[in-house]
Amino acid sequence: MTDLSAFNSALALEAALVTEKAAIAAHDMVGRGDEKAADQAAVDAMRTALNGLDIKGRIVIGEGERDEAPMLYIGEKVGTGNGPQIDIALDPLEGTTLTAKAMPNALAVMAFAPKGGLLFAPDTYMEKIAVGPGYPEGLIDLDKSPADNVRAVAKHKGVKPEHITVCVMDRARHSKLIGQLRELNCRVALISDGDIQGVINTTDPSTGVDLYLGSGGAPEGVLAAAALKCTGGQMQGRLVFRHDDEVARARKAGIDDLDAKYDLSGLASGPTIFSATGVTAGSLLDGVRYAGGFVSTETLVMNSVDQTVSRLRSRRPA
Repeated sequence: MTDLSAFNSALALEAALVTEKAAIAAHDMVGRGDEKAADQAAVDAMRTALNGLDIKGRIVIGEGERDEAPMLYIGEKVGTGNGPQIDIALDPLEGTTLTAKAMPNALAVMAFAPKGGLLFAPDTYMEKIAVGPGYPEGLIDLDKSPADNVRAVAKHKGVKPEHITVCVMDRARHSKLIGQLRELNCRVALISDGDIQGVINTTDPSTGVDLYLGSGGAPEGVLAAAALKCTGGQMQGRLVFRHDDEVARARKAGIDDLDAKYDLSGLASGPTIFSATGVTAGSLLDGVRYAGGFVSTETLVMNSVDQTVSRLRSRRPA
């Protein structure tokens, strides 16, 4: 039985401090044109912060396999070794290109769950659909056409499809999807990077996003699911394989049904804590800012146990 007592406000605050430190470190590389250095700065800061926590942590979504990533690799143990067993999904810098080019919407992202509480997703693509809270269960479905999903959301909201906004990654692989949405005359909000944020935007009415559609990284899908678990949103995902190496990677991760359609509970089965700190200013969060000898951050932290969603603004000496 999962001990929910560990998933309290204290652990959520610790998660927020971890992503905050990663965001501050990554911000030093904003606009410098070096994606790898920006990512490494965030990785180093996040790893150091995690190792200071009294947890028995295990990375289940990380920077890659051990032979591909010197730090925060899948299977790496973090924390002091004392305290609860925690599975960790993380993206120290979602938006390496955004950071290198000083563009908006770069984030430091992390999720906690009890051991076994997150899908051990391989580094492949995942087809995704998501909506925020307040909709009847089963309203959206990957097996429905994009038009049918938009119409279902519009009907529940009591509006016409043209008043629905769908977030889609601006990629060539989505040209057919975007064309179908244009035919329906709904609004299409295209994003250049950061599909974790794209999914989370469905939970925040101020973003104007109603629905997320398209394919992106499977690890990012698990992180987004951890966030939706905290808000009561809905999500489905299905792995997409481009070649035999990706199939082998999935089987190594313990996935036998390659065609499985995962709902929110399949992606994040246990309670979750989710934290994201803005690196550069964006639609969801402000970025790191320096002024008057201080550094300021904004962090979104959520806990599925009590369904709390908090925005933390922090200022400390630079």
